[in-house]
Amino acid sequence: MELATQIGGAVTDGLAYLGALATLGGRAAYFTFIAPLQGKPLRLQRAVSQAMQVGVGALPILSLITFFIGLILALQAAYELRKFGALNYVASAVAISMTRELGPLITAIVVIGRSGSAFAAEIGTMKVTEEIDALETMAINPIHFLVTPKFLAMIVMLPCLTIWANFMGVLGGSLFGVAQANFVFTGYIRASLDALFLRDIVTGLIKSFMFGITITAVGCHEGLSTGAGAEQVGRSTTRAVVVSIFLVILVDLVFTTLFFFVSGA
Repeated sequence: MELATQIGGAVTDGLAYLGALATLGGRAAYFTFIAPLQGKPLRLQRAVSQAMQVGVGALPILSLITFFIGLILALQAAYELRKFGALNYVASAVAISMTRELGPLITAIVVIGRSGSAFAAEIGTMKVTEEIDALETMAINPIHFLVTPKFLAMIVMLPCLTIWANFMGVLGGSLFGVAQANFVFTGYIRASLDALFLRDIVTGLIKSFMFGITITAVGCHEGLSTGAGAEQVGRSTTRAVVVSIFLVILVDLVFTTLFFFVSGA
């Protein structure tokens, strides 16, 4: 009976947490898309600043990681394809794997480590130092002032970063293709493009869009839920990273399953 009570409590807490994330994401979406039409200006300058931190700042490390991931994929694919004399399919395997799955997923994980944690730490510190209370005292909505610029930056920059990650992954695979699989560089790129359909790219971008919403909601929610004391800021930051990775994988599973059945229909 005690086990059932614990399981029920965990499920209830999980659903309440998801409801809080959905509420926060919905309010951020309202201030992003609807409120400007009602005369509430969008804080574009803050959104651009956040976009620079989220997007441009992540390019060096994301480029390096996805280049190596593409090279690793090519080596792993070649290990099996060589048995069947089908090394010419290495380009196709790398391109499809990157655009459908690994490009969006690796991008999301890098952004979680760089920006999702930063969102939680920034807002959590403001919560501890009572800056959020000061904003409310001045009749400034914290969601509008703090969360909306981050929300807008993430939903714009994460698909852009995903496109770049896909390109770098293909580029990494081409290193093996040219060196070991008798491709010329232009031939490898052409083979990669021939293997892709529009739906492969679009499904990856849809995932990255949803990942951006998830990462922003979790990071900001954990920051706003921070308790008193500097120790709580660290706990909120850690929890934001762990929960974001879990929910990104869960969202990935849901949309991959959805796309599988839709394409199968």
